Amino acid sequence: MLIVDDAKSFVDVLKRRLSKRSLDVVTAQSGKEALAYLAENHNVDVVLLDIKMPEMSGLEVLKQIKVDFPLIEVILLSGHSSFESALEGMRLGAFDHLTKPCDIEELAAGIEQAKSKKMRVSEKIVGKKKAS
Repeated sequence: MLIVDDAKSFVDVLKRRLSKRSLDVVTAQSGKEALAYLAENHNVDVVLLDIKMPEMSGLEVLKQIKVDFPLIEVILLSGHSSFESALEGMRLGAFDHLTKPCDIEELAAGIEQAKSKKMRVSEKIVGKKKAS
């Protein structure tokens, strides 16, 4: 999974906590860095994405992920959550939206649900290709 947030201390703590739950975690500190990583690494199932970042907002990154990597599930995180940004994120294809700081158990459960959804969709696509 990929964590994208411009707050390095938050990313470091979250990476440690999720790694303890046997999750393979990589990080990026900007939208551009995240998109470059995804272009080179096709093994990401879930992206945790901060909405408010400089240069490229999380919603802009989400739009691009859904164009370039439509099977990847995205969970939006925001410390400055608004109903409108959460709604817009869901409309753009986000799996979920959580407010920082979020409960680590709730976050871990959401990541597992998002990963399971991605696997189900991927299996359906592979099954259709084999049937063709």
